[in-house]
Amino acid sequence: MSETKDFYETLGVSKNASEAEIKKAYRRLAMKYHPDRNPDDKAAEANFKEAKRAYEVLSDSQKRSTYDQFGHAGVDPSMGGGPGGFSGFQDVGDIFGDIFGDIFGGGAGRGGGRQRAQQGADLGYELAIDLDEAVHGVTKEVVVPTWVSCKPCAGSGAKKGSKPVTCTTCQGAGQVRMQHGFIAVQQTCSACHGQGTMIKDPCQTCRGQGRVQERKTLSVKVPAGVDTGDRIRLSGEGEAGMYGAPAGDLFVQIKVRQHPIFQRQGNDLFAELPISFITAILGAEIAVPTLDGQVKLTIPAETQSGRKFRLRGKGVKALRGSGTGDLICQVMVETPVKLSAEQKEHLKAFDAMLESDGKDHSPKSKSWVDAVKRFFH
Repeated sequence: MSETKDFYETLGVSKNASEAEIKKAYRRLAMKYHPDRNPDDKAAEANFKEAKRAYEVLSDSQKRSTYDQFGHAGVDPSMGGGPGGFSGFQDVGDIFGDIFGDIFGGGAGRGGGRQRAQQGADLGYELAIDLDEAVHGVTKEVVVPTWVSCKPCAGSGAKKGSKPVTCTTCQGAGQVRMQHGFIAVQQTCSACHGQGTMIKDPCQTCRGQGRVQERKTLSVKVPAGVDTGDRIRLSGEGEAGMYGAPAGDLFVQIKVRQHPIFQRQGNDLFAELPISFITAILGAEIAVPTLDGQVKLTIPAETQSGRKFRLRGKGVKALRGSGTGDLICQVMVETPVKLSAEQKEHLKAFDAMLESDGKDHSPKSKSWVDAVKRFFH
């Protein structure tokens, strides 16, 4: 299984699979690729690790939501199987705890020490901004519904004036050892859920969780030069963990709204510049809009439709590195419409004058006709 393989594909389930289907698929792969069944098989070991990593993400509703939105980049890369082999119960205790959960109840913990409180989930937020805000940078306020640390108990979950006490079941270890025939499993303590402590007098505000739901207002500084798809990471602004565990991160994904005049391509901006056929024939100096105000552009006489003019430094400042893109204006010569009979007569007379003076007034048309003749003959 590849490191970048889709987690759903890894487990062989669809993206709308239920928790039960995900767990069933994971158990099947865990039994198939378990190192004890495949000694000295590096490929099986790699498959086992990847299946475990996929299950750890997809079995957690919050991590699964983040993964569905941001893919592998949105989940903690360290959540996969740890380094090293699979000897003893050090690395496979939690696997057995899941597979044999019906026998022992609950899940097994890693190692012999207390289980660390789980960090809060990462959150994603899509921020829509205008093109000029993306080009110049902007500070935006966003409101994010999330879990925050409970203030009355400072995230401990215990009522103010009290504190958690050592778990009497595991004596603070966070794990208990279970024996079933020849199989011994080190299992997460079901009384304290691996924390090693218990709350005798829970906080009334958070009911012992150490966190409460709240709509949090955050200020997001968007740097100049961002584009659709760029992400801004706000460390520690995700969901607060339970029992005082650290908060996750907030990933703000940028979406730049479509602009009525400019289209962006990298650090350059493109714009169509409509001009009259008189301006194209005689030339003129016209005002051109940019994101920094109007500038003057000289249109030479006899300008053809489709010609491009480059305005240096009027594009987007590079987000990383130095330099600024250009504004590229493409001339579009407009054909007059809604002409009166008199105006049409004048144009016919003008066209007759062009044909009678013996000069080549349409070089592109002549070259095109010559090319057609060569093609057929």
